[in-house]
Amino acid sequence: MAKRWRRYWDRKSATYDAEMAVWDRRLFADSREWACGQAGGDVLEVAVGTGLNLPHYPAGVRLTGLDLSEGMLEVARAREPARPATLRQGDAEALPFENASFDTVVCTFGLCAIPDPATAVAEMLRVLRPGGRLILADHVVSTSRAVRVAQWLLELASVPLAGEHFRRRPVKLVEAAGMVVERRERFKLGLVERLVARKVG
Repeated sequence: MAKRWRRYWDRKSATYDAEMAVWDRRLFADSREWACGQAGGDVLEVAVGTGLNLPHYPAGVRLTGLDLSEGMLEVARAREPARPATLRQGDAEALPFENASFDTVVCTFGLCAIPDPATAVAEMLRVLRPGGRLILADHVVSTSRAVRVAQWLLELASVPLAGEHFRRRPVKLVEAAGMVVERRERFKLGLVERLVARKVG
C-alpha cells in the first residue's frame, strides 16, 4: 500500500504547489504561518511535501522534514535554501527517529491523507521530548450538516483514488494519545482546524 501512495504523490508533485495555492487562498488562510511560527528548537515536519512551509519557520530552528514521496522532496530541496533543513524520505506511521528526538513536531494538511492517522499521531508523540509541542493544521469534518453530506459524497471518490479524507478530526486522536491541547482554532464552517498540544512529562 505504501508503494502505491508513494507513486501517487510522486506524480502529484508536479501540480501540488499550484493546487495548494488555490486552497491556501480560499480556505486555509494563514494556517502555514500560524503553525510554523510557533515551532522552536529541534523541529520535525511530518509530510513536508514540496516544502511550502519552509519559508515560514523562525530563524534559529533546527528543521528536519520527512515525506513518503521522493518526488515531493525533490521540489522541497529546490526550495530548501529559504530555510536550511534536513529533508529525508520516510513513513509517518514508522518515523525513523529515536524516542524524544524533537522539541516540536509540525504536520499541516497531511493527516488527511495518511492511511493510519492514529499510528502517525502516536509516532509524533513518541519522537517528542517531554514538554514538547505538537502543532497541527488540517481540513476536517464540517460543523455544517449539509457540508458533512457533501464531504461524505466526496470521500466516495477521493479515498479510493487519492487516499484523501475529509471527515477526520485529528484533535480527537491527540486527546486520546494523552496530550494536553493548549490552543485550538476552527473556522470556515468548521472545515479547518488547527491546534497546539503538549506532551505531558
